Order: sequence, then C-alpha cells, then structure tokens
Amino acid sequence: MQSLYNFVSGPLVWVAFIVFIGGSVWRLASLLSLAKKKDTYVFEYWSWSHVFSSIGHWLTPFGSTNWRMQPVMSVVTFVFHIGLILVPIFTMGHIVLLEEGALGWSWPTLPDQVADIAAFIVLGGCAYFAWRRFALPQVKFVTSPSDFGILAVVAAPFLTGIMAYHHIGDPLLVTTLHVLAGELMLVCIPFTRLAHMLYFVFTRGYTASEFGAVRHVKDW
Repeated sequence: MQSLYNFVSGPLVWVAFIVFIGGSVWRLASLLSLAKKKDTYVFEYWSWSHVFSSIGHWLTPFGSTNWRMQPVMSVVTFVFHIGLILVPIFTMGHIVLLEEGALGWSWPTLPDQVADIAAFIVLGGCAYFAWRRFALPQVKFVTSPSDFGILAVVAAPFLTGIMAYHHIGDPLLVTTLHVLAGELMLVCIPFTRLAHMLYFVFTRGYTASEFGAVRHVKDW
C-alpha cells in the first residue's frame, strides 16, 4: 500500500496535472475554432465592457434576476463553489503534498477547521444538487445518469478528505483514495460538464456581448 501511495502522490500527480492542463488548452482551442467556423460575428460584436459588467453581476449573490428568483439555489451554489475552490487550493495537506512532491513551493493555508467545514458544505451542496435532479420535474427532465456520475466525482475527494481528517478508516488507504479521487476530478474537468469552469468567461461573454452590444439590453 505504501508503494501505491508513493506512486499516487508522486508521478500520478504530474500525470493528472498534465492531462488537466493539456485537456483544458485543447477544449478552449476547440471552442474558439468552432466559434470561428459557425459564428464569426461573435468576434465582431464582442464587448469587454459588457462582458465584465455581466460577469460582475452574475458573480454577485442575488446580483441577477435569475439568482433572486431562486434564493435557496443561489445561496447553495455560491457557498458550494467557494468551498470547491478554497479547499483544494488552501488546505495544508494539499500544499504540503505539492511542496514536497510535484511543485516544490507553498502558499498560505486555511485553518484546518475552516477547511473541514467548507468540505462538509461542498458535500451538502452535492446532496442538494442530487435532490433537485430527483425532486424537481423541470430539472429531472434534463437529467441523465452522467449528471450523478459527475456529482460523485466531485463529492469523492471531499468525502475521503473528511474521512482522512477525522481518522475514519485505515489512514493510508483513505489518504490514497483521497489523492486518487482528487486526481480523477482534475482529469475529468476538461472532458465533462465540469468544463464549465473553463468556459464560464466565454459563455457569459457571448451572451453579454449579444445582449449588450447588439440588443442594447441587460443580460442579468
């Protein structure tokens, strides 16, 4: 098990990052190439002022009409994504792993209790999103099995991280599974719906530019 952990926390970290970065570059390049072929006008009416204005409103809690229409969904979405970003980047164990293995340098960390609470919030968010796909007809209609698979991929690193932090199960096994789950999520980002984290600026910018620069109305 120790040799497996050494492999997972060493060479496989590099593989995961290479696939993530390479896949992300490929997906973004493919998106731009497709836009040039099928919708060349977007480059003509693209407006950075409308893009930044739109993004600012959509990244502000209740800053858009849609957010205000779904208050519970809005709150869960915001705290979920905050935890989703902060925990992997600012947890001490992750930084130590990267410092000693892959990168060789570190940065400030979150207090362990704050990271633990944030991890539970992310798990709660995954449970809420899964419930919506079962309970709400309009969401259930567009739900496929892959949506639950993506939620499982997102939840796995946080669940195993919580287990490792609270010493649930065999420490080495749980830690190995935690690192594997994190690497799986990283690899999946460019090739699944998780890629919306890469597309956000472009999709939001496309809509904002069309509404603002062409129709002269707000998209929020």
